[in-house]
Amino acid sequence: MEHSLSVTDFLGSLVAVLLAAKLGGGLARRLGQPSVLGELLAGIVLGPSVLGWVDPTREVFHFMGELGVIVLLFLIGLETDLKALLKVGGTAAMVAVVGVVLPFGLGLLVSMIVVPAGSHKLAAIVCGAALTATSVGITARVLSDLGQMKTPESRIILGAAVIDDVLGLIILTIVEGLADGGELSLISATHTVGLAFGFLAATLILGSYAVPRVVRLLVILDLPGTPTVWAISLAIGLGWLADLSGSAVIIGAFAAGVLLSGIPDAHEIGEGVTHLGQFFVPMFFVTVGASVELGALDPSRPEGRSALLIGAALIVAAVIGKMAAGYAPFWFPGRKLVIGVGMVPRGEVGLIFASMGRETNVLDAGLFGAVTLMVVFTTFLAPPALKWLVGKGPATLPEEIPTGIEDLVAET
Repeated sequence: MEHSLSVTDFLGSLVAVLLAAKLGGGLARRLGQPSVLGELLAGIVLGPSVLGWVDPTREVFHFMGELGVIVLLFLIGLETDLKALLKVGGTAAMVAVVGVVLPFGLGLLVSMIVVPAGSHKLAAIVCGAALTATSVGITARVLSDLGQMKTPESRIILGAAVIDDVLGLIILTIVEGLADGGELSLISATHTVGLAFGFLAATLILGSYAVPRVVRLLVILDLPGTPTVWAISLAIGLGWLADLSGSAVIIGAFAAGVLLSGIPDAHEIGEGVTHLGQFFVPMFFVTVGASVELGALDPSRPEGRSALLIGAALIVAAVIGKMAAGYAPFWFPGRKLVIGVGMVPRGEVGLIFASMGRETNVLDAGLFGAVTLMVVFTTFLAPPALKWLVGKGPATLPEEIPTGIEDLVAET
């Protein structure tokens, strides 16, 4: 049995994570890149592939990383104008659907050609499914680093990424059932779709009536820090309910931020949760980086060379599929290339698909390494590419930079 992590070891690892994230993020910004790039690199260095100081499989790091992404998605929701997001809803939906269907088809085709014949029969499906993901956390963090959260392109990317996460959850649930010996049926697929979209819609509709009433009660208390504690409790609570209902935790956290974005205390809440995010958000990105297994991509081993070849093919399919999705809404007059690049990173969502395939023995070590390579490359491609694209010209709709998540980015 694996021994539990001692308090001393945990505290030492925690210090290493926070300092490495701060130094990595600061170095990346000095080099003109978004800080998330440095945090991901810090995770790789601290993870099992290099120093071995942080084991991402430990539950404590997993849980703290989950809290980090909850805080991050809550802040993103808090800075989201729901009416403005709904205005680009049709465009975002088109980007999301094409960004799921096309990468899945390309990934499935590539996998059927290059995946070894002796692999599990579901391996090609898992590889294709991993290409459908879009990391809303990483994409939004990059856009925040660049001060672009309120442009039409960013709203489309954010809306499409949220839809992608819901669709990705549906695909993941279906693939998990197939890996466990289940069969695909229209009833089960429809049930999963209904749960995912139904939770988000019900939360926003019911919450729009309940939240203002609760806020009026909290005003009576008038205690220091009450709005912040109430806000983070709502984010965690809705994340918990989302998970219980079969949806995604991050969808609940995002919905909580959207619900509180219009209340009078939104600015105070943003400042309070931003301070909390100084601790938890870097944990999330470092944990994602630490999950990368560089050993599976060693070119000196036959398995490593095969993984590199398959990974390269998946990378091409992954980039082409998402870039094409950015051009799907032909009626949108803005920068479609920015949308396509913004949809490219797979991040933690892609790693979830890879981990599921590994845990169910659908993916062997080589295929797991190939999918991981695709996730890493697409994740690291987006920050500098978006930086270059956004730096080429002004935003389509310049607006004042909001004060919540951008403060978090600037200080980390």
